[in-house]
Amino acid sequence: MMDDVWKRDEIESPCVKLCVMHPAEGLCMGCYRTLSEIGGWSGMSPEARRAVIAELPGRAPRVAGARRGGHEGRLRRERQ
Repeated sequence: MMDDVWKRDEIESPCVKLCVMHPAEGLCMGCYRTLSEIGGWSGMSPEARRAVIAELPGRAPRVAGARRGGHEGRLRRERQ
């Protein structure tokens, strides 16, 4: 049973625990946030968090193809 103290009505972080910054774009390759957005997340208002989350899908193409590892990268290498 979860303690009521730990229940929060905040917008959850889009973090997917793949914290690698793209050197040229300055975006996390996991969640597509900037370092400033990541660092300031806990202090942002719900409206500011919603605004960032709304922008994230449009940022994905900026780092597309940059990931080389993992399952997807292995499949690409096998097809070559």
